[in-house]
Amino acid sequence: MDIANYVFIIAAAFMAYCLYLVLTLKSQFSGGLVGRYWKILTILVIIFTLGYFALPFFGNIPEEILRLTVAGVFLFGAFYVLITIKLIKSIIEAFVE
Repeated sequence: MDIANYVFIIAAAFMAYCLYLVLTLKSQFSGGLVGRYWKILTILVIIFTLGYFALPFFGNIPEEILRLTVAGVFLFGAFYVLITIKLIKSIIEAFVE
């Protein structure tokens, strides 16, 4: 097994832990704007976690599908950053009030 596979395993373990954290913290948000953003964030973390566990199989798929997958990761990554920033903004605004 080469070094990249070890990195894949470590990355998947981190994402599994992130998924655990997102799911356990979900009960802290009963609703409202923060709760809505948290639901979207949870869905994105689930998508990323599934992607990380599928990573070892990427060598077996055609290049066109692989390029589309990478483009999707960039798209969902950008969306993830947007939701995270909006979530932090909502929390800051709630503390200011």
